[in-house]
Amino acid sequence: MSVLLLLISALVLIYLGIGGTTAAAAMSLATVVGLFQDEWHLISILCGGVLLALALILVIPGDLRLDKLSRPLLGWVRSRLPKLSDTEAEALKSGSVDWDGELFSGKPKWNKLLDAKPAHLTSEEQAFLDGPVEKLCAMLDDWKITHEQYDLPDKVWKFIRENGFFGLVIPKEDGGLGFSNTAHSEIVMKISTRSVSAAVTVMVPNSLGPGELLMHYGTDEQKQHYLPRLAGGDEIPCFALTSPVAGSDAGAIPDKGIVCKGKWNGKEVLGLKVTWNKRYITLAPVATLIGLAIKVYDPDKLLGDSDEIGVTCVLVPKDTDGVNAGARHLPMNTVFMNGPTWGNDVFIPMEQVIGGQDMLGKGWTMLLECLSIGRSISLPALGTGAGKVASLATGSYAYTREQFGRTISQFEGVQEALEPIAGYTYMMDAARLLTSGMLDRGVRPSVPSAVLKYRNTDLMREVINHAMDVVAGRGVITGPRNFLARAYQAVPIGITVEGANILTRSLMIFGQGSIRCHPFIVEEIEAAGMEDEDKAAKKFDGIFYRHLAHTTRNALRALLLGLTRGWAESVPRQGNIKSSYRQLARFSAAFALMTDVTLLTVGGGLKARQRLSGRMADCLVQLYYATAVIKQWHEEGYPDDQRPLVEWCLKTCLRDLQSSMREAIINFPVPALRWPLRLLVFPLGATGLNGPDDKLGAQVAESIVKDTPVRQRISRGAYTTMDPEDPLGRVLNAYKLANETADMRSRLHDAMRNRDEDELGGIDLLMGHQRKELVDWACAQGVVKADECDKLLEALEALYDVIRVDAFDADGLKALSRCAKGKRKVVERPPREEK
Repeated sequence: MSVLLLLISALVLIYLGIGGTTAAAAMSLATVVGLFQDEWHLISILCGGVLLALALILVIPGDLRLDKLSRPLLGWVRSRLPKLSDTEAEALKSGSVDWDGELFSGKPKWNKLLDAKPAHLTSEEQAFLDGPVEKLCAMLDDWKITHEQYDLPDKVWKFIRENGFFGLVIPKEDGGLGFSNTAHSEIVMKISTRSVSAAVTVMVPNSLGPGELLMHYGTDEQKQHYLPRLAGGDEIPCFALTSPVAGSDAGAIPDKGIVCKGKWNGKEVLGLKVTWNKRYITLAPVATLIGLAIKVYDPDKLLGDSDEIGVTCVLVPKDTDGVNAGARHLPMNTVFMNGPTWGNDVFIPMEQVIGGQDMLGKGWTMLLECLSIGRSISLPALGTGAGKVASLATGSYAYTREQFGRTISQFEGVQEALEPIAGYTYMMDAARLLTSGMLDRGVRPSVPSAVLKYRNTDLMREVINHAMDVVAGRGVITGPRNFLARAYQAVPIGITVEGANILTRSLMIFGQGSIRCHPFIVEEIEAAGMEDEDKAAKKFDGIFYRHLAHTTRNALRALLLGLTRGWAESVPRQGNIKSSYRQLARFSAAFALMTDVTLLTVGGGLKARQRLSGRMADCLVQLYYATAVIKQWHEEGYPDDQRPLVEWCLKTCLRDLQSSMREAIINFPVPALRWPLRLLVFPLGATGLNGPDDKLGAQVAESIVKDTPVRQRISRGAYTTMDPEDPLGRVLNAYKLANETADMRSRLHDAMRNRDEDELGGIDLLMGHQRKELVDWACAQGVVKADECDKLLEALEALYDVIRVDAFDADGLKALSRCAKGKRKVVERPPREEK
């Protein structure tokens, strides 16, 4: 009994995170007590002595622990820590840690999530959304843009320039609108619900581009010259990072700048001779100012003793001699300007280096800092916008489309598809707002930006695919009536650009997050990298044992919370979702434990264990999105009508989190650790988290079918119109009329079912062109009142018009072909001779 009590007391002390001195005193007391307990007191003394020794390690002063324990441990840890390239080391220094760090801690502080300042819009920003953004959306005809003009109309380009769309985030003192990151996200999202081509055109200059880089790193002269011109649209920017061979890997960039002297505006100045070959560059065909990421070399030692200076960001005016751009790529039938740019030995002065000569070699850090902002806004906003359009249009279509005498939204098979459309859209929106709120607080969320980019574009694919299943034939026929085709075609673009999802999931999210967000690893890496062995050992000595206690505590938390299903955890009461809080706390502890075990055993081999890294990334994704949903519900005051959505999202995240964690454990690359990890994380087995049941799923599916505030909440921020000539407006108008005439149509259907065989005089209900005759019969029979007849006919006309698709005769198809004639060619810069 004394042994058991001793062990329990030790575990409780570690679990509670008691300090070393207190722990040592408690262990001493437990050992003394063990002397007088029972016949097993010798074992008690032995166990107590071991635990006492471990506790004393934490409090022994002087060089004894340092020399005999810490120095050898430092050597061992050096062999286990991942080896970082220069670009990876810079990545760790970039960005900042916020809520993501809490998820890695194993014991999230829920008040930090709930009390954080939320995303919000100022009255000025809301007025811009209601004014210029609404007007811009109304100007966009996506069919004409993508199939006839292959570009935005001139009047749209002019409107975008004149209304400051290229300067959304540039400060007012520099000529921009000075909007928040949340406003930027809302604007891009709303435009994307109308036209992906227009949304990309607006978002790129405001995310990763010369403007963002100049705002944070530009010299005063550069800011004064370029920012007002960029904000007013006098300069159209692009930023060229991707190379044909290297992709977006900064470490492998072949594009270079050689430090030399040359002529600029008639004077000989110090500068760079730049050679580059980039592709997939958005706005490159129309850009007047090209931003480049290159590697700078100084073979003549004009700047110092180093030959290689490193990755650098520069600005090259389009009209500089030797600059080539103008040809276009056509990304999946979206027609935003995208194409290659290249140049050979193009001379620019040092004043064209972003930040000036002092920023040579610091380009990768600059890019990482700004990328964490751009990736948190642009593509996540596009993904959320696609979800909102799919929810709005598909829910409306499912209600207006009838089969076998009832709306298809009543079919369980259709509900199965509507359910994730609604749930995932709510989830995407919550994660988008959580992250934009971080940005507005000054956080540079490098890990959440990767999480958000990966997951929102992945959920965009899920949602659009489900929407296409519901809409079926109505969604696969190309033409101006199709309201889903462009979003469907744009899915691979979001999946691919700004870090392909395979790369982001399998390498970036957990690979970067496990180190960047860990409370101790970064300091341990710094200690291991110090050249002064004494300083390194002392720094390591002050960190490692706290890390050891952290890992032990999370192992105990994972076990205890697994045994009690989280009931041992104190959680917030708001919202009456304590069970979800408890499970999230449990899996946060398990995730933190798995992170430490992975870094300890796999170490530098993590890059090659991409399946493990990907599954751990999935765990972090589910933790992040579940807590984002909680945060969003909290900010909206816990409205009860959103509860089914919230519960669906939490149950879905927890189910997928459990599955990813289980897969990570049963496939862990060190087989001997699989069973211990399973016992710690799943002591009662991986059961109990089965996801939403059918009843909850039906409620969530109904949330985008019924005309309620919840449907409006899900689609909030999307552009809407009731114009029956508009592809989306046609569906929404029919939905409105279907709701207004629901009682009339119900009476009509009942009358039809109960009619005599020849009562209609030959009118066939299945013939859509006999709607007028059908309404006339209903009026004559008194099925509908005289003052209802016109409304009923209007509704039946609209309901039939919704299911119609476009058809082209031979001349029509030839006309479409002529629109594209002469515009297709392959342009690649000819390979230059190696010098």
